[in-house]
Amino acid sequence: MPSEGTPSVPRMGSFKWALLGYRRGEVEAAMAARDARVEALEREAEDSAERVRSATEETTRAEGELSLLSGMVIEREREIRNLGELLREANERHDRSIASLESTAGRLEEIQAQARGQATRIRMKALREAVEVSRRTQELSAAQAGGSNGAIAAAEQSPEAGQDGLYEGRVRLEIGPLGDFSQLVGFEDAIGRLGASQISVERFSEGRATLSMNLDEPIDLLRELEERAPLEFRVRRSAGDNLILDVDEDEGSQRAA
Repeated sequence: MPSEGTPSVPRMGSFKWALLGYRRGEVEAAMAARDARVEALEREAEDSAERVRSATEETTRAEGELSLLSGMVIEREREIRNLGELLREANERHDRSIASLESTAGRLEEIQAQARGQATRIRMKALREAVEVSRRTQELSAAQAGGSNGAIAAAEQSPEAGQDGLYEGRVRLEIGPLGDFSQLVGFEDAIGRLGASQISVERFSEGRATLSMNLDEPIDLLRELEERAPLEFRVRRSAGDNLILDVDEDEGSQRAA
């Protein structure tokens, strides 16, 4: 009785019968072909398995590299956050330092202003004392010397000292009215820049100052003072080595303000 369903063994109808059954050569050829086909399929299966193995190894290696790169990225992000925090703290310290320096600079300016004011007051006091001493000395000398002062004054007004506008040697100069002591200091500094030496303030009273100086070389004193002095003036007297200069009162008061 024939079995039902699809046969699992190839049909043998293609083989021809011989005297004692199928022909041996055809059967052996069919078996050889089958074995060759089985070997080919086994080789293909092995190649496929090798490719699968290689692909699995590559996938595993790629996953390991990806995990390593992810760790590196996370670490770099952490470092960037730390650097950002350090930069923020550095900026805050810098801002605090700038504020502190500005405060210190303002305080130093206040101290310098106070020091300049104190120095001016001390110098004014010393100048008043010096003027008072000079006045008393002159009065004493006048009482002792009598009429010799007239001869000395005449000698001081020798016309040779101011010949051709050039001045040399000891020169006395009176200037005023000055608004305050700072104008006197500025004028004294201008004289110092001319190369004069032994500069001294003999008198400073009611806005007028008398200075004496020594000029080692001939110099056009009035022209140089016009260029260097902080105040504009006009010459009232230029007799010999005794000069009297007048400052415009409006300019003196404006400079003082």
